[in-house]
Amino acid sequence: MQDLILEMKHITKDFSGNKALDDVTFEVRRGEIHGLVGENGAGKSTLMNVLSGIWPEGEYSGQFFVEGQECKFKNIQQSEQAGIAIIHQELALIPLLSIAENIFMGHIQGKHGVMDWNLTYKNAIPLMERVGLHEDPQTPVGTLGVGKQQLIEIAKALSKNCKILILDEPTAALNERDSKHLLDLLKTLQADGITCIIISHKLGEICYVADSITVLRDGKTVADFPDAKSVTENELVRHMVGREMSNRYPEKHHAPEEAVSFEIRDWCVHHPEYPDKMVIKHANIKLRKGEVVGLAGLMGAGRTELAMSVFGKSYGCHISGEVYKDGEKIDTSTVSKAIQNGIAYLSEDRKQYGLILDQTISKNISLANLRRITRGGVMDLNKEIKETGENAKRFGVKCATIFQNAGSLSGGNQQKVVLAKWMFNRPDVLLLDEPTRGIDVGAKYDIYCIINELAAEGKCVLVISSELPELLGICDRIYVMNEGEIRCDVPAAEATQESLMHQLI
Repeated sequence: MQDLILEMKHITKDFSGNKALDDVTFEVRRGEIHGLVGENGAGKSTLMNVLSGIWPEGEYSGQFFVEGQECKFKNIQQSEQAGIAIIHQELALIPLLSIAENIFMGHIQGKHGVMDWNLTYKNAIPLMERVGLHEDPQTPVGTLGVGKQQLIEIAKALSKNCKILILDEPTAALNERDSKHLLDLLKTLQADGITCIIISHKLGEICYVADSITVLRDGKTVADFPDAKSVTENELVRHMVGREMSNRYPEKHHAPEEAVSFEIRDWCVHHPEYPDKMVIKHANIKLRKGEVVGLAGLMGAGRTELAMSVFGKSYGCHISGEVYKDGEKIDTSTVSKAIQNGIAYLSEDRKQYGLILDQTISKNISLANLRRITRGGVMDLNKEIKETGENAKRFGVKCATIFQNAGSLSGGNQQKVVLAKWMFNRPDVLLLDEPTRGIDVGAKYDIYCIINELAAEGKCVLVISSELPELLGICDRIYVMNEGEIRCDVPAAEATQESLMHQLI
């Protein structure tokens, strides 16, 4: 007889007539690490939101049991009282508050509603030590990196004496070292008797840490593997996408022109808050039409800072250097001037900088070029609907209608909307910052195909990515950045993960 800590039976959840969950059954054994995988929109986060009380009783059908007791949570507080804690991909921390304040947010350490600061800091220390965080508990959270902030979220969950810890894409924004530390921490928590459910698109990490795996597709459970060691990554991919994927990357048929079309020369950028600190040091990058160029580097190497500073000086101060397009020097000193000169920047944070989540798909796509749908200073709504609809269709955005809010889409479809938005402006140069972060293998393949199409149209494409296999799979050339400096420029066909890693560290 299996010792089940969680049983979810016949869970169904609708959104405006679309079934996000369709008769899902999900079981987790006590004390295990359970992997939950599937494409974007498969229903993984929705299922966990039902479990954690974010979707309360009455907004879904079916039933679930925790330690044999049926649960009908009306809010997230009731789920926490039952020992369930969820950590979302977007961390719920307040940057200006200290580590200790964030850990005990919502349950004050003190008496009669009055905070006892000494007790707060005292109680925070053992929780921080438990997750391997060796900072001063009074340190403001905003001064810490994403890896340490993720540990604070786990410490916050542990402070609530959780029995089931749910982590939604916990390593999406982490480098390999921080990811390994977090996964090993889950094994330590498992040894302490905590049951973990981890949602991730990084199948290698799931196979490394999980004891069992469940696969969802189109809101349904399509496979259960009680022994994670019995399944390969390729098998998981086949179940996730419903078809064989013999190659994670589409074939490249790029035909770059010989002449340099876009060039960044002697680019220097200083830190916006510490002007004496140089973040980008005399960087030089050349792009050709029809070519996909990669920019590799560890977190903090300066890749995003380089792209943002070129795109209208969106980052940094005391910026110097020159930008050339088709042999002529251009002005990119503001975002509007960068856009007018045919440059588009796709941010690594699509939800904060790429989209207006409570606006429709159509409105988001048209934002980059309102002049295209304006006549005599008045927006032509019929033209907006027609042309944004064509763009959404071209980029394969899966939606019920273009009047659907962007925030209701899966991560992969949100990314396609961002690409459709920038292509609505007909740019010549695309700076794509982590274009496949937080999306599944099927959606990644779609994005790679779109990148190939853009190169075939004669666009200059720069892809910033933390995943070396991705850069090797889709790029023609790869620049390596280390501590703000461009270390090398190598043809992708001559590079390996090992050779690139030597330049990264």
